[in-house]
Amino acid sequence: MLLCGTAISSQYLADDFAVNTPMLQGFINYLLLFLVYTGILAFRQGNDNLIQILKAKWWKYLLLGLIDVEANYMVVKAYQYTTLTSVQLLDCFVIPVVMFLSWFILRSRYKAIHFVAVLMCLSGVGIMVGADVLAAKHQGIGNNKLLGDLLVLGGAILYGVSNVGEEFIVKNFSREEFLGMLGLFATFFSGVQLGILEHNAIANIKWNWQVVLLFTAFAVCMFGWYSFLPVVIKLSNATSVNLAILTADLYSLFFGIFLFHYKFSALYILAFAIIMVGFILYNSTPSHTAELQNQHQTASSEFDNPVLVIDVNTQEPTIHFTSRDYPVVTVNQNSCTAVRGP
Repeated sequence: MLLCGTAISSQYLADDFAVNTPMLQGFINYLLLFLVYTGILAFRQGNDNLIQILKAKWWKYLLLGLIDVEANYMVVKAYQYTTLTSVQLLDCFVIPVVMFLSWFILRSRYKAIHFVAVLMCLSGVGIMVGADVLAAKHQGIGNNKLLGDLLVLGGAILYGVSNVGEEFIVKNFSREEFLGMLGLFATFFSGVQLGILEHNAIANIKWNWQVVLLFTAFAVCMFGWYSFLPVVIKLSNATSVNLAILTADLYSLFFGIFLFHYKFSALYILAFAIIMVGFILYNSTPSHTAELQNQHQTASSEFDNPVLVIDVNTQEPTIHFTSRDYPVVTVNQNSCTAVRGP
């Protein structure tokens, strides 16, 4: 729904006020991330402090910030060259990219049901695109379709890298660290690119309260999206999140029926239902990585709460304190012996 809000506000800016400044809109979001989350890191103490993180991992977050900025820019730029239908189809390429990278980087292992669920979701997108074609809602024929398609594929690959990197960081470090460092470097890169590519477009904006309100709506929705996304990725995984994102186009279509007078098609309902069934099916069975995480959490729980076992022996009373990782300690009347547990 938050992504849908960004799409609606962007379309109003483009259609009603002739404002096409994707980099400016992205810059405002990154600036908010910088002010909030980089500020949190700056006031932290210890190894989680901003300075310590920069000393240890500055170049990794620099690359991640650049990748995120360019992924957003390439997909938005593609709309100038190719059709909305092509963007919707090719943007789904991010899902196999995320699964491929997760397999090698995060050591995720998928089951047959996961691949079936992904195919269901992608078939739902195919139905949605087919409905677009039948309703003639897709915009234009594109003045350089090959370039536009290549931009979408490039953006999808970069989105996949960004999502897998985000999953690794939020599951091993913290949400605040990821958003704070992304805000720091992405603000810099988007600011530089903004000054180079969009200074004329910004100068031509005719500011009024409606334009300001639409920019504010976009910024709030995008900031909310970036803030909540790490929470969802930590609870699930990057592949599951990208499957859920497929519904964003459908939400935009539903709102577009009322706001932009799109022609309604019953195929939209069918596509939405298939995507949701595929999404639920995917999450019904945990991946190998999720199973290992559950085992690790169980082990940690047992470590934090060792079990007290009392053996009553009429000849020699013995008390065992056992845990998964600590040695077994045997205490009797005559001696104290430590033995390594299994």
